Amino acid sequence: MTDPSYDITGRGPVLLLLPGGAGHPMGLGPMTEALSGHFTVVTYDPLGLAHGRLGEHVADQRVQDWSDGARRVLDETLPEGGTAYALGTSAGAVAALDLAVRHPERLRHVVAHEPPCVGVLPDGARQQAAFREVCEVYRAKGLAAAGALMTAVLEERDAGDLPEGRPLSREEELTTPMALALAHVIGPFTSYLPDAGPTQTRLTVAAGADSRGQLMYRTAEFLVKHLQADFAEFPGGHLGILQHPVDFAERLARTLLGTGLRS
Repeated sequence: MTDPSYDITGRGPVLLLLPGGAGHPMGLGPMTEALSGHFTVVTYDPLGLAHGRLGEHVADQRVQDWSDGARRVLDETLPEGGTAYALGTSAGAVAALDLAVRHPERLRHVVAHEPPCVGVLPDGARQQAAFREVCEVYRAKGLAAAGALMTAVLEERDAGDLPEGRPLSREEELTTPMALALAHVIGPFTSYLPDAGPTQTRLTVAAGADSRGQLMYRTAEFLVKHLQADFAEFPGGHLGILQHPVDFAERLARTLLGTGLRS
């Protein structure tokens, strides 16, 4: 087992970030900068893609491996007996849910932003099949076609004609984080179904305001009931953490601390 990869910035209580996609923390800089005056922000990179491992072999991922790695990061960055806040988004939110279930002793409050745990839905089997189709389209037609279908799945609409493309070579795939997510993360992570009932640590399931009426908002609402969790609405849509980083950070601080960054 390799040592976990992560970056640390800021001061204050520890806030663990679990990125989406294949876990590459690209694009999170503006949000972590906004948070760094109030938190010690620890950004976990589960595959080490931003830490010299991009291009190395990647196998199909397991939610439990990501959450176990996150626990190791907390053990390395917290004092003995200390606890942390945590934010996971998309695939990272699935790992955050598992972390809350399996390692609650290191956590004080977890925010899971739009975890694609669609199995909780009444039509969950159909939605899981839709994500499997996205992965199949990626393997057959490449990133553009898979991305177009993914957007349609999230918006719960017909995709229409998909753009033509070609499969990526293995070498191209291993150096493209989104391709790695489609090849090795989305399938197993959308198949994950957390056990029903409350977690031992405080849990908030979040959805983006721009996701109202779409699949991830609906999933978040069902997860709140399934897990007896709190609910919060955040700025933007599924990629709100990148679209509105400062406002997203402000909403996160209010959710975790009861006060904003600008107070």
